[in-house]
Amino acid sequence: MVEAMPGSMTTAARKAAGVALMGFDVDGVLTDGTLYFSSQGDEMKAFSSLDGHGLKMLQQAGIEVAIISGRSSRALELRARNLGIEELHMGIADKRAVLAGLAGQRGIGLAQTGYMGDDVVDLPVLRACGFSATVADGHGEVVSRVDYVASRGGGRGAVREVCDLILRARGKWDEAMAEYLA
Repeated sequence: MVEAMPGSMTTAARKAAGVALMGFDVDGVLTDGTLYFSSQGDEMKAFSSLDGHGLKMLQQAGIEVAIISGRSSRALELRARNLGIEELHMGIADKRAVLAGLAGQRGIGLAQTGYMGDDVVDLPVLRACGFSATVADGHGEVVSRVDYVASRGGGRGAVREVCDLILRARGKWDEAMAEYLA
């Protein structure tokens, strides 16, 4: 990650400014990566409300949000519905193909997409999109290859940090904050 010079925009922020569609992994990004199972085999996940509000703010600013996960989970279905995220793709082995398909449906190139992942399985999509990000506790191979590394860990505000970065880079921050500062 390149540090900003006073009065300049970082490379990550320049790339984030072009994002029209932002995709997110789940385990290790929207959650801390811990998998909980009940004695009946039901999977449970803990999501950050801070991250959730960041995703809503992106959507309100006209930036589409997609969740592309390698695993399937009823808890994730409920969380996506709660956040109004229509592009939920679960059980996906080729996340790059899904992101490329979503971009194509919208008539945009991969350069106008972003993705946030945390593990080596995310590298193909992270390397293909225009803006890539990971969590502070992401795998070292990912951390060394993305445009932006959040200061927070997965499920602990890292997604919000990236959402805020995108909003600021796109010049949408003041508009997003207006209702809270009125």
